[in-house]
Amino acid sequence: MPHPHRLYDSLLSRRDYLTRCGLGLGSLGLSSLLASDGFASGASVVSARSTLAPKMAPFAGKAEHVIHIFANGGPSQVDTFDPKPILNKMHGKTLPLELRTERKTGAAFGSPFQFKKYGESGIEVSELFSHVAESIDDIAVIRSMHADVPNHEPSLMLMNCGDARLPRPCLGSWTTYGLGTENQNLPGFVAMCPGGYPIQESQNWQSAFLPGIYQGTYIDSQHTSIEKLIEHIRNQRTTTDQQREQLDLMQKLNRAHADDRRCDGDLEARIESFELAYRMQMDASDAFDIEKEPQHIRTMYGEGVQARQMLIARRLVERGVRFVQLWHGAGQPWDQHDDLEAGHRRLARECDQPIGALLKDLKQRGLLEKTLVIWGGEFGRTPVVELPTPGANQGKINGRDHNHYGFSMWMAGGGVKGGQAYGATDEFGFQAAENPVHVHDLHATILRLLGFDHERLTFRYAGRDFRLTDVHGKVIKELIA
Repeated sequence: MPHPHRLYDSLLSRRDYLTRCGLGLGSLGLSSLLASDGFASGASVVSARSTLAPKMAPFAGKAEHVIHIFANGGPSQVDTFDPKPILNKMHGKTLPLELRTERKTGAAFGSPFQFKKYGESGIEVSELFSHVAESIDDIAVIRSMHADVPNHEPSLMLMNCGDARLPRPCLGSWTTYGLGTENQNLPGFVAMCPGGYPIQESQNWQSAFLPGIYQGTYIDSQHTSIEKLIEHIRNQRTTTDQQREQLDLMQKLNRAHADDRRCDGDLEARIESFELAYRMQMDASDAFDIEKEPQHIRTMYGEGVQARQMLIARRLVERGVRFVQLWHGAGQPWDQHDDLEAGHRRLARECDQPIGALLKDLKQRGLLEKTLVIWGGEFGRTPVVELPTPGANQGKINGRDHNHYGFSMWMAGGGVKGGQAYGATDEFGFQAAENPVHVHDLHATILRLLGFDHERLTFRYAGRDFRLTDVHGKVIKELIA
């Protein structure tokens, strides 16, 4: 029945009211659908039409790109970058140290690997990483890292996302949120993990409440053909021009739909993803094809999955991709509760030459000075042997347990002051004792190298300003050149 116009009628029509009430549950389903397609849900008011455009950092950071090599499972610091000769002298004996470990541990376990001094800096590195050690004067080894707990899941989340429990944007998402990317035909953030997902799966490269366009694009780098590396990269039924016409029509309809829903980050991410997927058909095929590299370059990196993905990482950075995360040990991790010597030798053999080649290749191309390379796992391992524990190991008494109290990581390039070993663990390698560096401090330092104040790079969500380091973190100035 007709009635006089009232002000509140113009604010919300009956149809809109019924639509919003009746389709509320449906929108939850859409959110789930988008998440399953690889887009994080988010309530962003930022338009995806310009979110990946290159941006200037507030400060003069030297790093413009990041390659994060994640050694999944927790490499042993006393067998890689933190030599402890006293362990060999005390091998088999009880250490005069209070060891707070996750499982039962026993006597001192000397390293089966030899250490040697490298470069002008004379930093000692294990034989496991002799190729990496050739670039030690460009590397800052942090020997005093520490985390919060000795469990994989929360430690992976802490190292990647700055929080051990709650869904938070990862380092790669914060980086692309702050800097955008230099190549609009490729994702700004690529996560390469051969053979499937690691523990916590795609949460390791999630954007959480940041717009979905900042989430990492997952690549299963065990494959060699571009069609398997990136699903649906080529359309076998329509030409490029036909695809462009279809996409233009679809984007026009999607944009009209999204303009009435300006706070829906899921829709913005979906719209942007269609456009990016179209543009990637050309550039991605080229970037991931290492056969276009000269033979001497491919020989320098070596054979195997790790060699291939390290070389792809250099090609992506060369083409302007902002953040590349490379996973090693997702299927067979650096988690040797048994047979540590054999396990660490095998894993190092897979990655040492490729990482060493990556550092040299970046440097000879003038890319290392603006590319920050990071290596490390979620925690380290105990300097004592792990005793038989039901469900944890095979009882061989030749492995090490998890250790979050002290471990090693390293950074190179991108404004890092190389040729130094920063901080130290105690004489046995168990706990950070000198200049301890928490994961929050590492994140604060990385952001500073990229040109950001970690306290000011924030995103407002649920009524508060969030940041990668939460309410913690300090910049380790000694690591910055």
